[in-house]
Amino acid sequence: MRRPWTHWVTSRDLVALRLPAHDAGTGLSGRSLGQSLRGYDFVFDPFDGYQAGLVSNPNMIVAGSIGAGKSTVVKMLIDRALCRGRRVVVIDPKGEYGDLARIYGVRSMVLGRDGWCNPFPAEERECKEFVRVLVATAQGTPLDAEQHYEIDEAFVRLATPRPLRLLRALYDDLRGAIGSEGASVQRHVALTLYRFVYGDLAGLFDGVGEPLVFEGDLVVLDLSAQWSSESLSVAALSAVGAAQQVIVRDGSPGYLVLDEAWALLSDSHALRWLQGSWKLARSRGLSHVLVLHRWSDVAAVGNEGSAERERAQGLLRECETAWLFRQPVDEANEMAVALGLSSREAHYLVALPKGVALVRYGAHRSVVRVMPDARDFAFIDTDAAMRATT
Repeated sequence: MRRPWTHWVTSRDLVALRLPAHDAGTGLSGRSLGQSLRGYDFVFDPFDGYQAGLVSNPNMIVAGSIGAGKSTVVKMLIDRALCRGRRVVVIDPKGEYGDLARIYGVRSMVLGRDGWCNPFPAEERECKEFVRVLVATAQGTPLDAEQHYEIDEAFVRLATPRPLRLLRALYDDLRGAIGSEGASVQRHVALTLYRFVYGDLAGLFDGVGEPLVFEGDLVVLDLSAQWSSESLSVAALSAVGAAQQVIVRDGSPGYLVLDEAWALLSDSHALRWLQGSWKLARSRGLSHVLVLHRWSDVAAVGNEGSAERERAQGLLRECETAWLFRQPVDEANEMAVALGLSSREAHYLVALPKGVALVRYGAHRSVVRVMPDARDFAFIDTDAAMRATT
């Protein structure tokens, strides 16, 4: 029988894509994620890749249109990381990681239902900066000099040691200004803090009893309750802050998976804070994994040539590893700009079949067909609901 070829590639194409003609993959050991172009097993872990000199930092991007295979490979990466003793925290805005959590005997935690989280760093300077980012994100505008001052002064007046319910303590300190006439700075800050304690953001950062304790090798934070609300970026930011502390405190390398990462990238205040975290990834032993499908969301950050747009694209380019699945033509062009891809790489993204990715790791490239094994099928299926309707 004649072999049904799915696509053709020449040695000139491979050179243009910076792929070796044999495309033997990474040479790392472990459970395979699939096969490279020439049929060799493709194995990847960002920390092993760093030790082997393949990448210079552990941060990753996984991008592709809906149904192209990105969710499958993310869950496979998580499972292999856990089998290697890594810790993993997943920010799950759509509630799609429940099956994976059950495989490991844990339950997805829903902020506001199962409890509240304390995302504030122990170090005061970092804690104060995180509060500023939360307030700016909630109000949708940068803090001005007077708002900075009022928050700093409220910190000075806090009890020692710092209260566990930090935002409530700050609100209690400033709430006297709410009844005052006029638009005072204290009143404006107090009204924003009110949202966290009693308003639409209540239950995320304050609640009954002690805050959630994130234990075990796998933590899944389900933000599906905020998925269609304006509070998604604030909830995601708090979850990321809490997750970073969990992994860093443990001391061993870990993954922080940010699904639907546009919720943070599209917020200029959260983006500025994330940029600092990215630069500390190596020293913290933390691999940020950004999962995206609409690159136009990234292109929508700020105006062309603005600091916000440059910051978003710079964050993506600082990810040494990228799993790039099929993209529509217009999105592939946006990706090429965001990641600095060659025109040939952008061209190939349009033609990739389902389940095949162009993988960039440092200076290397591989074309990989993702191939789940028997274990993977227990948690990768995201199309069950669609099939149930047919």
